[in-house]
Amino acid sequence: MTQRSLLLVNPHARRGLLAQRQALQILQPLGFELIEVSAAAPQDLSDLIRRYKTEVDSVIIASGDGTINAAIEGLLETQLPLGILPVGTANNLARSLGIPSALPEACAIIARGHLRSIDLGWVNGKYFFNVAGIGISGEINRTVSKRFKRHFGVLAYAFTAMQVLLRSRPFRAKIRTPTQTYSVKTIQITICNGRYYGSGLVVAEDAQIDDQRLDLYCIEIRHWWEMLRVLPAMLRGKTAQGIHTLQGQDIEIVTRKPRPIDTDGELTTHTPASFRVLPHALRVFVPQRRD
Repeated sequence: MTQRSLLLVNPHARRGLLAQRQALQILQPLGFELIEVSAAAPQDLSDLIRRYKTEVDSVIIASGDGTINAAIEGLLETQLPLGILPVGTANNLARSLGIPSALPEACAIIARGHLRSIDLGWVNGKYFFNVAGIGISGEINRTVSKRFKRHFGVLAYAFTAMQVLLRSRPFRAKIRTPTQTYSVKTIQITICNGRYYGSGLVVAEDAQIDDQRLDLYCIEIRHWWEMLRVLPAMLRGKTAQGIHTLQGQDIEIVTRKPRPIDTDGELTTHTPASFRVLPHALRVFVPQRRD
């Protein structure tokens, strides 16, 4: 039985053209009929998915988290299942789903056809797969150049993060859930739908992309060198002095002045912000879980 798929490839991604070749080499012999379309203009992805919705059974996107995020509205509207070929810089969505970075293995996962329903995050009308951030993450994503990311990958983020951290200043925010209110002075508030964010940091040890909750991670330090003390905890999704965490389905954040919010690596909105989780919103091809 032929599986018809819309293959959207970002030619500017670090391994975009390689992913396109390998998808053709691996999936076509397995009965996939691929309609190849460029994903060079992320703002067009949802319209492309809508255009081909009656011609395909699934959508395969070869790119990083930011470009895949741009397809969310089209995927939600059509409810076509999503296949991921992770060729971006951090690939936290693929990491949260257990999809390997090796392209032949990622293609094989799509071919096996095992689907998992995952949650989406939502903030001020914008959707996100993995993470939304307020603070230094927005400045990092605004500052790091696409050319720098293309050549140096995760190291580009690490180098830019150090530069941003050296000049960062804490800001005050109020964090509200239906049952609690917190006042914080922070350099970064991270709200995760998935398990991983940044360059593979873990938001919580038990976080999953289908756990029907958001995980908030707030860093409350005064000086940049204190980051060295909290970094080991951040790598493992642990709490520590200078870190505040909470979970919930609905979270509100208010700041004294509007502050930019990045969703899946792109600046999309600003505070005040209302966050919520949309349970089991999309289906994605993933490895089968081992009990």
